[in-house]
Amino acid sequence: MQRKHLCIHGHFYQPPRENPWLNKVELQDSAYPYHDWNHRINAECYARNGASRIINGEGQIVDILNNYSYMSFNFGPTLLSWMELESPQTYEMIIEADKVSQRRFSGHGSAMAQVYNHIIMPLANDRDKETQVRWGIEDFIKRFGRYPEGMWLSETAVDTATLETLAFHDIKFTILSPFQASHFRKIGDADWEDAVAGSIDPKKVYKCQLPSGRSINLFFYNGAVSQEVAFDGLLNSGERFANRLKIDFTDEDKPQLVHIATDGESYGHHHQYGEMALSYCLYMLEEEPDIELTIYGEYLERFPPEYEVMIAEGSSWSCDHGVERWKSNCGCNTGGHPGWKQDWRGPLREAFDWLRDELILLFEREMGEYDSDPWELRNDYIHVITNRSKENNEIFLAKWFEKKLDDRDKVKILSLLEMQYHSLLMYTSCGWFFDEVSGLETVQDILYAARAIQLAEEFPENRLEQHFLQRLEGAPSNLPEIGNSARVYKKFVRPMMVDLIRVGAHYAIASLFENFPSEMKLFNFKAVTRFRDFIREGKHKMVIGHTAFQSNITLEQVEISFAMLHLGELNLYGGVREFSGLEALDQLHRKIKECFRKNDIPEIFSLMDYYFGSHTYSFWHLFKDEQNAILSTVMQDVLENTEGVVYRMYEDNVPILKALKSLHLTIPHQLKVPVDLALNTKLGHLIKEEHMDMVRIKELLESATALAADLDLVSLNYLTAAKVTRLMRELADHPFETEKLENLVEFLAIIEKSPIQPEYWEAQNIAFRLKNEGLLPSTSGEPHLTQNSRLLRRYDELSQKLNISV
Repeated sequence: MQRKHLCIHGHFYQPPRENPWLNKVELQDSAYPYHDWNHRINAECYARNGASRIINGEGQIVDILNNYSYMSFNFGPTLLSWMELESPQTYEMIIEADKVSQRRFSGHGSAMAQVYNHIIMPLANDRDKETQVRWGIEDFIKRFGRYPEGMWLSETAVDTATLETLAFHDIKFTILSPFQASHFRKIGDADWEDAVAGSIDPKKVYKCQLPSGRSINLFFYNGAVSQEVAFDGLLNSGERFANRLKIDFTDEDKPQLVHIATDGESYGHHHQYGEMALSYCLYMLEEEPDIELTIYGEYLERFPPEYEVMIAEGSSWSCDHGVERWKSNCGCNTGGHPGWKQDWRGPLREAFDWLRDELILLFEREMGEYDSDPWELRNDYIHVITNRSKENNEIFLAKWFEKKLDDRDKVKILSLLEMQYHSLLMYTSCGWFFDEVSGLETVQDILYAARAIQLAEEFPENRLEQHFLQRLEGAPSNLPEIGNSARVYKKFVRPMMVDLIRVGAHYAIASLFENFPSEMKLFNFKAVTRFRDFIREGKHKMVIGHTAFQSNITLEQVEISFAMLHLGELNLYGGVREFSGLEALDQLHRKIKECFRKNDIPEIFSLMDYYFGSHTYSFWHLFKDEQNAILSTVMQDVLENTEGVVYRMYEDNVPILKALKSLHLTIPHQLKVPVDLALNTKLGHLIKEEHMDMVRIKELLESATALAADLDLVSLNYLTAAKVTRLMRELADHPFETEKLENLVEFLAIIEKSPIQPEYWEAQNIAFRLKNEGLLPSTSGEPHLTQNSRLLRRYDELSQKLNISV
């Protein structure tokens, strides 16, 4: 009998969230306690799948698996670009998993490529289809070091032209929903069978013959099981998950592949501990003698298709109407707002299409000054996108342009290419997927459009914004206070737009609070300070300077002069303008410094108005992360005073509070609120301290329990997990230091008896590694651990408290 084969595919993707001007994800309060949603989903899903737990019946960890090395997966290139910088540990686990999988699956890697920024391919023009595939392939090669066999299509949206593009670039296969097959037949048969309502057999691989004479292989995933994973609680049990997959095998004596495809975020983000259910499922299936885990490339090599298929043109996995969800009010939505309509989708796409076509004309006209093929140049621009250094820009330009380019040429060429980059990003599919035009994902796409417009308007006679706004007026919001997409642009997009002067303003204001080096990187920009004078009188501060900025992306540059005044708290005022010469700056510096020494604040304002005119800035011109950091700094005294007051209230009243509680009497609200605040604040401070006061932490936690205090467990769990991770890392570096080990065990014992219940995920990974390494071999002059019974007992305690089987 032929062996049964099984494959689980995860599509791991988040829409880009970076500020298009800074290439940085700014603070997102809704992701608390994490900085932003990328960090939060990474912690809940992407990282956890790289080190997922197998637990025994007692809830103890017996093994840790890198799920990616056992399954098929794809990651969005824009997500991996973020991860490479912001979570390199997770990034390396993903890259390493592909290498391990090649040893496991006959030389085939688990990773698949993806079209670059998740656009709906059937709605893209031919040039954009080509660029999306080329960029997806080149990004994959740069990261995984090999050519991709398969490529994931956004929302599995497909048409023949898209498959032709994949086949032309030697992509062997892609994955579709069973509802995207139109007809099928055994290769060599004359008659086609109708694939009604997803009736195609997903256990087979199919060849799709294309009009060009090329072909591509298609896998249609098991829709029922995929649905149960995503929405019906199948991930509540790894054993149930494995058993459900096995049901779909038949006794047929032919090769058969049971496979599913879901959003990878199901495994840990959408379903807590979903990554552990996946691990246990894979663990169980590996033990089955008649089932073999595989991936698509390996299966295709071993069992070439015996059937061929025709696709349903312009179809997708998440819209019953084909691809209408991304261009019309087809009725598909999230279901969260039953009364809302999506009439905005069509006009928004029409506005973007108009803008794209205008940018094509501009791109071809302006690039016509040079000899290079502009569209092939755009295709090759991926090598700049994946390495945003000034040096790499220069290498790229030298490769494409034989004649020596002056600075103006370089800025022009790179600006035009960056304009095209953002014209592609504005089509990221998430902008149409949800219910409201003012939602985060749609605003993000409009931000990309705005960046493309800004770059276009650097060229003469290109005033696109007003025409674009007129078209956005036809895209209605469901919220009366918003009105339409033009209002979205004016309210949410324009305030985020940045130029080099605005970057200079941010730098100047931040200079009041931080002593920057003379040369530094600031987001996408290089800042070189020629002159800086910082003056302080009591609580008043002033900085005056001259700094040059250059974009690392377009190489555009500007020099600024600035003066900033801080009168305490958020009272910030200053000016920034293009540098107009040393004489003017020297004169301002001398006069304003004299006024500052005399505390003549009104005259300082007059001087700034005269020198800077309307180019004045305040706290609100800082970018969001710096606003948050400076707000914390200027509020520090206020917060410390407040905390001191409420903590004294707690200490002064704790005996009577405990007496009230023992008599089952209600603590007065006027006391309960400050007591809760005092306990949360003090515990947070104590946990964050370099050398923790264990006695005090234990006392406060016992008081919190006795008084039934409302602890902020989200924050305290986060802080405690971070502290245990730090202590665990220190222990891993010095595994024979008894004091470090005993402090960690003591802290865990205190937390164990408290309401705080953190997840020690990262600390467990470190401890498990130490356990597998025999707690490290002996080093010169130190006894081996097994010869030190006290240390060994402590390590056993540590393992137990971290739920690691000993």
